Amino acid sequence: MTGTVAGAVAGTLAGDVRRIAGLAWPVLIGQLAIIAFGVIDTAMVGRYSALDLAALGLGSSIYVSVYISLTGILTALQPIAAQLYGAQRDGEIGEEVRQSFWLALVLAVIGCTILYFPDPLLDLAHAPIALRERTVDYLRLLAFGLPASLLFRIYSSLANAVGRPRLVMILQVGALVLKVLLNRWLIFGGLGVSALGGPGCALASTALNWALAILAAVTMTKLDVFAPFGIFRHLCWPSWKRQAELLKLGIPMGLSYLIEVTSYTFMAIFIARLGTTTLAGHQIAGNLGAVLYMTPLSIGVATSTLVAQALGGNRPAEARTLARHGIAAAVTIACCFALAVFMLRPLIIGGYTPDPAVAVAAMPLVTIVALYHVFDALQVTTAFALRAYKVAIVPTVIYAVALWGVGLGGGYALGFNVIGTLPDWATGARGFWLANMASLVIAGAGLAVYLSRVSVQQVRAGGVAGQ
Repeated sequence: MTGTVAGAVAGTLAGDVRRIAGLAWPVLIGQLAIIAFGVIDTAMVGRYSALDLAALGLGSSIYVSVYISLTGILTALQPIAAQLYGAQRDGEIGEEVRQSFWLALVLAVIGCTILYFPDPLLDLAHAPIALRERTVDYLRLLAFGLPASLLFRIYSSLANAVGRPRLVMILQVGALVLKVLLNRWLIFGGLGVSALGGPGCALASTALNWALAILAAVTMTKLDVFAPFGIFRHLCWPSWKRQAELLKLGIPMGLSYLIEVTSYTFMAIFIARLGTTTLAGHQIAGNLGAVLYMTPLSIGVATSTLVAQALGGNRPAEARTLARHGIAAAVTIACCFALAVFMLRPLIIGGYTPDPAVAVAAMPLVTIVALYHVFDALQVTTAFALRAYKVAIVPTVIYAVALWGVGLGGGYALGFNVIGTLPDWATGARGFWLANMASLVIAGAGLAVYLSRVSVQQVRAGGVAGQ
């Protein structure tokens, strides 16, 4: 009897992992292509000048905060559309997409204003004049590409919701190939164009973002998979009821993204006070952490899609099991990655920079990133599973307490040795990273406990949560 039950459980786990992997691998490749934009920017700009690398680190931290928080609001389309898809209510999906376009227009105005006038944020960094000027040039170029990025996020959310992530991946991989060529041209100059340094990679990204947005619109118009939704069948004005539904879920989601990213952004701003070399080392560690993050993120997206579709089809027990198996897979893979990063630290850092001083600054931070990644995997996959249940408010509170309170507040106290008695190994940039890792432990544990509670309640009630 025991052997039979164990075999059945193992088969269920294997089946769920295969389903998740089938959706996760295109998301992973696509996300790696996009994160490779940052890796390529860091590697190429790092060979242009240390000043431009520091400006890239500071500017990208600000941009990512704006981009992630605004696209996080639009990502509310994914669980909404996935549940509708699971319930076979295709016509309503098209209406939700059209309403998302209106929401993206408003968000673009807000985001472009922040990026084009970043002085209040740069004031916090106490950056030298030269670093400040390069950062402003970088952000203002990216501001023109933000509306396109928001439009493409709507497309990717829809494609993921209906289980077609390969349609997103193809466009993202194609953009990566062009990114390498454009970066080489615009950063270092050539063919009559003067070398732009760090701002050159921003100009390349802006051009590619618009190309992706145009191709996404064409794809939604031409492909049969999107035809039942009638996305462009007719124009519509904003529906305040549907906008309220998007914002009810999207604002907490966007805020949770904002909390997560700004915990890193303000790390960069505060670490900028410790010098250009330290900031450049932090940029390497942060970029590596972002690359590692793509795997659990992809598993989280895939898990969320399957969980939401199961909930839309009124299968809450299946949804709970899928969530558990997705989280377990992500954490297991993260442990393997952590070991590999720890063993290969010198080679990894050497691939980012030839500067010995920057390499020395990055080494202890990359060590912390290896362990940090395990808890990052736990929290992100759990958060995505909760979003499939249309649950966002409580997770946002957990993020605020853990990432802002423990991570950012604790990082400031450690990094600048506020009490004055801390050992050297726990201060400076290392202090910020240690506190951030502790915050992920708390966030991951809190989200996992809450997911267990929500999923059990839905199995008992046979419905869908929405808190």
